Amino acid sequence: MSDFDPTHHRMVSEQRWFEDFAIGERFVLPSRTMTSAVFTAFQTASGDTHPVHYDVEYCRARGMPDLLAHGFQTLIHTAPGAGLFPFLVEESLIGLVEQSCRFLQPVYAGDTIYPALEVAELTTGRTTGVVGLRSTVFNQRRDLVLEGTQKFLIRRRPT
Repeated sequence: MSDFDPTHHRMVSEQRWFEDFAIGERFVLPSRTMTSAVFTAFQTASGDTHPVHYDVEYCRARGMPDLLAHGFQTLIHTAPGAGLFPFLVEESLIGLVEQSCRFLQPVYAGDTIYPALEVAELTTGRTTGVVGLRSTVFNQRRDLVLEGTQKFLIRRRPT
């Protein structure tokens, strides 16, 4: 029998509670180049079949340089699970309670996107709090292509 304990097998060793978050704290998510494989994976998962997302010649005939990413295809890259946030709150996270966003600029095949989450709101409750994260996605030209919010219900530190 080894000393291995699966309860200690974590991405981060220290857990955080609502009180541990601060306005302005950032969680950078991995950058991603929007390859044809990303388009294919999204089409498979979403069932979307509109040619603007999967037919280069259709796009070019309409003045676009390449395939146009579906807005949700861009949004999914703001999933907190791509970064450290959910690993920090494994013990305190109750769940996602709200998400919204605006699509500001097009994202095309070949673009590289840079998503991030930033603590923008902390609303204290009696035993929980809401951590509001501002989500942003920039492209390689430094254009903000998506901005939004995600709100998570987080337990306060046990007494």
